Amino acid sequence: MVPEFAPRIRRFGAVNWLGFWTLYVREVRRFLKVSMQTVAAPVVTTLLFLAVFLLALGAQQRHIGDVPYIEFLAPGLIMMAMVQNAFANTSSSLMIAKVQGNIVDVLMPPLSPAEFTWGFALGGVTRGVLVGLVVAATMAVFVPVRIALPGFALFHALAASLLLSLLGVLGGIWADKFDHIAAVTNFVVTPLSFLSGTFYSIERLPPPWHQIALWNPFFYMIDGFRYGFIGVADGAVWVGVAVMVGINGALVALCHVLVARGYKLKA
Repeated sequence: MVPEFAPRIRRFGAVNWLGFWTLYVREVRRFLKVSMQTVAAPVVTTLLFLAVFLLALGAQQRHIGDVPYIEFLAPGLIMMAMVQNAFANTSSSLMIAKVQGNIVDVLMPPLSPAEFTWGFALGGVTRGVLVGLVVAATMAVFVPVRIALPGFALFHALAASLLLSLLGVLGGIWADKFDHIAAVTNFVVTPLSFLSGTFYSIERLPPPWHQIALWNPFFYMIDGFRYGFIGVADGAVWVGVAVMVGINGALVALCHVLVARGYKLKA
């Protein structure tokens, strides 16, 4: 006879929803616990960028085509805040877990590689979107922020945050120390963000640089997000949608393979 309170084997279906949800909630609570650093600080940084363009560069008087420059700029600044924080969330979470040695707490539970990947990635997406919402609400106090096509804005907010979250997962898996994460930020994320048309229209670039800009995946997430706000795009918006879906699919597959093999995660 089995005692009433004896341990029992817990069986899961094809997806361990409880484990996946627990990992996701842990990631969200982790950044909310230090919200002054993870949510409020990006708002201040973005407003400083806005102040520089408004006050020092006279953005109120400038136009990109028929669009006031400040309305052209605002979506790009919001997107930059989103993606940088999505990347920071996943990369720092994995890096800290590896350095402190508690990565085993995530590897030992019955989580599949897909559940592991999506649990971390969606935590980063949540932080990215939350930061974007707070930045947009704060920015709207100072400059006009309108959304012409909400569907495009929402899709690119989610797709771009997911892309950088997955890139953060890859960076966190690959990195052996915080210097490696800083290298990815300084030599990949920041340059691609600043050269993506955030602060300018790529239509003004000379021919060689215009073509190079079209090979930058960050251009498509900025351009598509801006199209959702002001209804004007520098590139083909549906090509951008396809690029975002394709890159995210490739990153999910790569993360799945690395986690399944335990690359730099299991001794």
